[in-house]
Amino acid sequence: MTDIIHIILIAGGCAVGVGCAGLIALRLLRGRAVRLKLFAFAMTVVLAMAAGVLATAQAMFLSQHDFWVMLVVCLATGVVALTMAILLAQSVSRDSRALRSALHELGRDEQGVDGADDAASPRHAGGIRHAGGGGMLSTGELDSLRRELAMTAQRLAESRERERAMERSRRELVAWVSHDLRTPLAGLRAMAEALEDKVAADPGVYHTRIRQSVDRLTGMVDDLFELSRIHAGALRLSLEHIPLADLVDEAVVGADPLARARGVRLSADVRTGRSVCVDVGEVSRALTNLVANAIRHTPSDGAVRVEAADRDGYALLAITDACGGIPDGDLDRVFEVAWRGTPARTPEPQAGAGLGLAIVRGIVEAHAGEVDVRNVDHGCRFEVRLPIPAT
Repeated sequence: MTDIIHIILIAGGCAVGVGCAGLIALRLLRGRAVRLKLFAFAMTVVLAMAAGVLATAQAMFLSQHDFWVMLVVCLATGVVALTMAILLAQSVSRDSRALRSALHELGRDEQGVDGADDAASPRHAGGIRHAGGGGMLSTGELDSLRRELAMTAQRLAESRERERAMERSRRELVAWVSHDLRTPLAGLRAMAEALEDKVAADPGVYHTRIRQSVDRLTGMVDDLFELSRIHAGALRLSLEHIPLADLVDEAVVGADPLARARGVRLSADVRTGRSVCVDVGEVSRALTNLVANAIRHTPSDGAVRVEAADRDGYALLAITDACGGIPDGDLDRVFEVAWRGTPARTPEPQAGAGLGLAIVRGIVEAHAGEVDVRNVDHGCRFEVRLPIPAT
């Protein structure tokens, strides 16, 4: 037992001595390449093991032949261990360089709105995902970090794409609103000057037109205010239960004068007695926007139908018009701010600033619902799906 303790003390003492020297070497290598520090660590382990084995062999008074055999074994295993350490160090260093390059790309500022040099584009995300991934000795931690960076890059790409889309929408909105404000304001100025100079042939007509222009401007301001509340997350809902039939009736009655004036047949088809828990004012506004939009884009003698039904666990409100359809490439843009589509879908200046459908989407999503549009025979079908409250 005493011999074993003696051997342990000799081997442990030699290993501790070499280990302390290795720690000093690692401290001196602080800030140097990771592969150099890994090699120094592996060298410390090999030398500590060899020192302990050789010191113990010397103390055991082995024969000269046995001592040399043990020395050769230590050298051979040390060479193999250091070779493996070099391979591991190179692999980790390669992964480290790849991650450093990926982080550099990820942290670069965007070079333009078009995103041609966007650091978080899918191309960069793919580069992060595969950078250094082919290393045979790649570590699990670095692989995990690389995957996390790839997902972060993808999320950044999606976020920046949404930001660019919103920025484009804002610019389009400013351009459209500026255009739409300029026309009625110029008309108001001309009519006011005519009344002021007493050159108006029929002042009553001028007063009527001024009131109509003011009403239009007021509607645009109301839409802008509503849209700003939606985008700012400041839309506060006062929820109450109301039958779908009541929502449909209110929308149809409110839009009936517009439909009659344009010669459009407006009808309702309610196939459910379901109630929903919504902000009645906001949902009525969304439904009114959809119905008015359908009537404006439906030619005379056309028909607009408002439906209410249950479908797939949702309360469905659908508006079908006879506008002739929307180009397939524009279907995804229908609910964008300031989108008006082709001139065929914007037949007159009174069509508005393109805010109505964007407001509809904001209101429906605020109610945890969904809204979409698709082409049907000779027209379009807008569908609003609202969650059914638990009974």
